[in-house]
Amino acid sequence: MSDAARDLVAFIDASPTPYHAVAEAVRRLARAGFRECAETELWTLDPGDRRYVVRHGGSLVAFQVGSESPVDGGFRIVGAHTDSPNLRLKPNADKSAEGYRQLAVEPYGGILLHTWLDRDLSIAGRVTLREGEALSSVLLDFGRPLARVPSLAIHLNRDLKEKGLHLNPQTQALPLLGLEDSPPLTQLVATELRAQRIADVVPEQVLAFDLMLYDSQASEIIGSDGAFIAAPRLDNLASCHASVSALLGAASELGRATRAVVLYDHEEVGSESAQGAGGNLLVESLERIVAAYKGGAAQGMARARARSRVVSADMAHAVHPNFADKHEPGHKPVLGRGPVIKSNVNQSYATDAVTAGEFATLCALLGVTPQHFTSRNDQPCGSTIGPITAARTGIPTVDVGNPMLSMHSCRELAGSADVAPMIRVLQAFFAGA
Repeated sequence: MSDAARDLVAFIDASPTPYHAVAEAVRRLARAGFRECAETELWTLDPGDRRYVVRHGGSLVAFQVGSESPVDGGFRIVGAHTDSPNLRLKPNADKSAEGYRQLAVEPYGGILLHTWLDRDLSIAGRVTLREGEALSSVLLDFGRPLARVPSLAIHLNRDLKEKGLHLNPQTQALPLLGLEDSPPLTQLVATELRAQRIADVVPEQVLAFDLMLYDSQASEIIGSDGAFIAAPRLDNLASCHASVSALLGAASELGRATRAVVLYDHEEVGSESAQGAGGNLLVESLERIVAAYKGGAAQGMARARARSRVVSADMAHAVHPNFADKHEPGHKPVLGRGPVIKSNVNQSYATDAVTAGEFATLCALLGVTPQHFTSRNDQPCGSTIGPITAARTGIPTVDVGNPMLSMHSCRELAGSADVAPMIRVLQAFFAGA
């Protein structure tokens, strides 16, 4: 197994929520000399500058300015998303039933709900506090098992074998937090903030939160030969890790193009938000970079766009050996056999012949053979940030990703041998190879 696979596992375990994923990416970027530039600042940029901007905690743009103005060198952009389907706490999360304290939760995204049963779940996210006259937002990760959604014993559900499992998300997927006399959520949050020395607060100072459940089991490299990565949130933290790793790997040598990574929140729920791909985060950032480079240039963004490319990196569906008929013949990616180019003529993916050819050429230069995925004609196709980014920016885009199984499960499966090749190809993309 590669060091890259081990590093991915560490990245995922440090990133139980989109906010933690951005914080972990920022930690790695800062260690390599990237400095924050706030959206409220006037940006001035010189060749080689390494900067990043965070929006609303869950989205990030990181970039290294090229040796030439983007007007002449263009942009090389890799996009991914930080969010994953999960169970998120409702504002009034405390709920009591039949002698138990439960949590009121809401499914986020296209969750495989049954996979959250009988898991040891923890809680993480961000909390808004009142400290004196000021408001502050802090990250919190309990980091230990706290809750569980117990399944119903088959003795009380005799129809399960014939009818299968059907869960009502409103009434049958509520986690147990304790017995009904156990502390309410805000008390737990305040106590944990004090225990971790994040903030010295009492429950009344906890004003609001974006908290979510996650599988507390650590990510693992498994299989008789270490071929697999079993982990939560592989979709799409694996692509976030690959894009940031590639940017850092390419940063030692300055290229003509300005390199950028954009990590979006809210992809799993349609991307239509201030920090989603449907918002103005990327376009506005690119426009500001163009304008900030030595005073900018006339019609700069349009000219830069014409010299730019985007790689939309999101995980791909590997063929399932128990359900091989769900795949289009001739388009059956396998774990461990390299990156996947994703295509859909109805524009669920942004790939076309030009961008697919360019990505395949990069792969060939590195001795990597890409795989291909397209959906069956009778099977609806999922989508990515690719078509949204292409439409918002006008930049030619290719949709790619490493193959995986159990997508949108509480715990997913990918190939450990696929991690390093994707990073290498994205690094070559940044380098302009």
